[in-house]
Amino acid sequence: MGLGTAVLMNISIKLYGSGRIVCRPDTTWERESRDFFAPGFLFRIWFSPVVFTRISKAGKFISPKFAARYYDGLNFGILLYSGDLLAKGGPESLAAASVLDHSSILPFPLCRPEVFASGDGRFVFRKNGTVLYAADAGENLVAQIEKGICEGSEYVSQRIGDLIAIETDLPRELIGENEKRAEISAEFNGSRLFRLSIIK
Repeated sequence: MGLGTAVLMNISIKLYGSGRIVCRPDTTWERESRDFFAPGFLFRIWFSPVVFTRISKAGKFISPKFAARYYDGLNFGILLYSGDLLAKGGPESLAAASVLDHSSILPFPLCRPEVFASGDGRFVFRKNGTVLYAADAGENLVAQIEKGICEGSEYVSQRIGDLIAIETDLPRELIGENEKRAEISAEFNGSRLFRLSIIK
């Protein structure tokens, strides 16, 4: 029996604060707004907002001078973490908290870089209708993406279709221990990016 034609991809994350590069498995990618069903051991869920891009040209040790040639658009998204594991700290906690299936909510289609650079768009993330995070697009986010592409390519060879996400804030609590269900949604420039339920 053959191995099939599944395409594997990297999801490289630049962490907020430390600036370190880590990777999530491609099984964490959620781009169709399907509900997130938390595994039984998960009592608290944290989130961090990100801006992300898709690699459109393969490269390694990409120079800042040419970074703009290696991606074809960008967008906002959300990463979900196991809050129980992340709160414990220690060297293994981040890795263990980052591997949940469908926990990288990175919606398509992407926006052209010039749309972001104009600064006209605003990202708004809500839980049960209440705004938890908001950010404006702008040249600074485009610059962060291009810097992240260069830094990520020092660790991981970038292939066409790989994703690079830059955290724009520290992870924080999204779903508490006693919450059983919540609806999360996001929009950019008035257009919906995703809407789904988290169910424990």
